[in-house]
Formats: sequence, C-alpha cells, structure tokens
Amino acid sequence: MNLLHRPRRNRKSEAIRSMVAENSLSVNDFIFPMFVTGGTGKKEEIKSMPGISRFSLDTLLIELEEVVALGIKCICLFPNYPESKKDKYATESHQEGTLYLESLSAIKAKFPELAIMTDVAMDPYSSDGHDGIVEDGKILNDETVEVLCKMAVAQAKAGADIIGPSDMMDGRIEAIRAALDAEGFQEVSIMAYTAKYASAFYGPFRDALESAPKFGDKKTYQMNPANSKEALLEAELDINEGADMIMVKPAFSYLDVIKLLNDNFNIPVTAYNVSGEYAMIKAAANNGWIDGEKAMMEMLLSMKRAGASVILTYFAKEAAAVLNKN
Repeated sequence: MNLLHRPRRNRKSEAIRSMVAENSLSVNDFIFPMFVTGGTGKKEEIKSMPGISRFSLDTLLIELEEVVALGIKCICLFPNYPESKKDKYATESHQEGTLYLESLSAIKAKFPELAIMTDVAMDPYSSDGHDGIVEDGKILNDETVEVLCKMAVAQAKAGADIIGPSDMMDGRIEAIRAALDAEGFQEVSIMAYTAKYASAFYGPFRDALESAPKFGDKKTYQMNPANSKEALLEAELDINEGADMIMVKPAFSYLDVIKLLNDNFNIPVTAYNVSGEYAMIKAAANNGWIDGEKAMMEMLLSMKRAGASVILTYFAKEAAAVLNKN
C-alpha cells in the first residue's frame, strides 16, 4: 500500500507515544479527600470504599506523613460526626473547639506546606441530613447561606487554604467571599462546587460521613443529570461572585460538562472523581474483571483530557505511587 499518512508511526514505541502524548497526569493534579472522626487510635475502613478509612485525628496525622511523602500537595477534609452533635441549624459546624476545626489547625501546624481544602455544607452536621436548613420539607436558601458564611470564616481561621462550598445554594459564593474578606481572609481561595449533580454515585461517601438525607432527596438544589447548558449559567454566576476555581461533580459521567466549562471559561476547572466511581473500579478489580491499576489511570487521564486542571480523587495515593515509579 502506498500510504502518505500512517498515524500508527506515532504509536510504534513507548518513547514516541510518550513524546507525542497530548495529555499527562501528575501528582500535582491531585487533591486527596480524607475523613476525620472523633476519638483516638481509630482507622476505620469504609466497606463501600476499599482502601479508604475514617481516621481519628492522631492517626490522621500519621497517615498524612505518607500522603505528603508521595508528593500530594493538597487534601480535602470531611468530618464524621455522631448524631448527638447534629441539629437543625448545623451549629456544631462553626463552634470553637469542634473536631473539624481542631483537625484543620493541627494539620496546618504539622504540615504547613500542605494545602488544605475544606467542605462547606450543612449535611455532616445536620439532623436532617440535608445541605440546608429545612422548614416544612423545603430547603431554605438565604437562611442556609448565613450558616455557610459562619462555617467558611471559622474554617479560614482554623487554617483552611481553599474553601469548598458543596451545598449548591444560590448566591453563596458572593456571600462567602464577602464574609471572608470582611474578616481579613482575602487570600483564602474558593473552589465552588459549580455543577454538582443529583447523582447516584455519592452512596459510599454518605456511608463514610453517615450523612444521608433523613427524608426525600437533594434534587431541588443539586443539578439535574439531564442538563449541561445549566452548568454554563452556574459557572458564570460563581465566577462573577468571586470563585477562584469551579468544579464538576461527579467527573466520569460528566466529562462533557468538564469540557464545556473548560472551553467557555478561563478559570481552573476541577473534577471530583467521586466515591461511587472509585467503588466501581475497586469492586470490578477485586472480582478480577478488570485491571484495577490500568482502569484507575485511564479514568483519571480521561478527566485531564476533558479539561480538568485539578482532580479530587480517592485514588490519589495509589495513582501517585504509580506515577512516582515512572
């Protein structure tokens, strides 16, 4: 055959494939979500997320030594609270001396160069299990935003580098930015959960926090999986309100949305590789149905290819170990 163009020439060896690769993964791309719980000496594996655990603060600080040694530069911390600490208004979330705020301060003291991202939403502290204040079965938007501002300021005081509002209330980015600035935290970043979908892939995460809604669902505030153009509106609002980064959650089923936001806005786009996506690969690999390591790296690379600058992923430690070998 007399072919002028043979694309396979650029695939003929590992050296050439690597040289012409359009996208690549780096440990610098990852944020590692982690879970803190009360007590001491605890490391409780989450059954639906093999390899991921809830840590008491003392064991969390030990675990972080390994995380930092792998080159991971940022974690996102989530709290697991008992029902006795929860109430309608999530008041524990901004109480001085509470587990979450103490944990942030302890981590920053021991690992000052490690960037800490926080979670701003009521559900870990809410007796209703929702991301907002509930009245007569409805989620109150503006009243919830007032609580979120208190949470954000308390977290910034405790040492947070990046505030992550994950609640999907309208107007909360502008309000949180104003609250942070008023308290002198102009340098604290906001990573907005911009396109957070009402997804079936959050189940294992809710196991980890024991924070599932006590009634109903989250469809009146999280986005409809059928919609992508709506993400453009949410992104424009969040950016205009002061977001420094915008997020798509989940990631793997919403690669088109990641690309859509990356193509339309000159601001870093983050992908949240959520618990259900992690659990699917782990379950299939544990059953011998797929090569777990290769599937993990392929899934993460797909998010970079779609346009994600940053990836929150429970695979961060495993992927970092793979990348450090290469």
